[in-house]
Amino acid sequence: MNGAETVLATVTTFVGTHFLLSHPLRRPLVAALGEKGFLSVYSLVAVATLGATVWAYRMAEVTPLLWEVGGGLWAISTILMLLASVLLMGSLVRNPALVGAQSSAATASARGVYAVTRHPMMWAFAVWGVAHILIYPVTKNIILSGAIIVLSLVGAAFQDHKKATLDPQGWSAWIERTSYLPIAAIIAGRAKPGGFGTHALAGGLILWLAATWAHIPLAGWPAGIWRWIV
Repeated sequence: MNGAETVLATVTTFVGTHFLLSHPLRRPLVAALGEKGFLSVYSLVAVATLGATVWAYRMAEVTPLLWEVGGGLWAISTILMLLASVLLMGSLVRNPALVGAQSSAATASARGVYAVTRHPMMWAFAVWGVAHILIYPVTKNIILSGAIIVLSLVGAAFQDHKKATLDPQGWSAWIERTSYLPIAAIIAGRAKPGGFGTHALAGGLILWLAATWAHIPLAGWPAGIWRWIV
């Protein structure tokens, strides 16, 4: 296999084992190994397959860009990354989908990032993938970023199904007030825009500035607004 094929094989293994262990295999493995045993197996598989993906990506050749990347695409990508950062930071507070969440899906407020989508964290990763494909359209990056998009959006759909099974009344009420697709609930009048907290707006801004700046020492080239400042 060439480098891109190896990236495809490893990232498919990472995504596939995540879905299998999170859904159809979770119950029988928990029954056989216990919750702690299952989490150990899950973590081991995740670390191993993610490590293999990182190794394959680093070893794969950098192919020619599939399209020209100019200032316009950089500007779009920069805006998308800011939006993703706000969604991600906003998802860390009062998110009923998080493991061990204190917020009940039945009573959670559909404001801020949750008015945008009930899966702000998943959409943050998906938007991240789109932004990186736009400005780095080489084969290995399209494969990796595309896999992140699939893992995030398909995972969000699976999460809805799983949560609805575990908490049919609460999650059904949450679904009625929110939307899977961004701003669909706002357009339909089920949610009201606004209500973004400081953790989402200020936290997202700080994350965006820090993460895009980190491309300079880590990747050797500036990203985000640093592309025009540095």
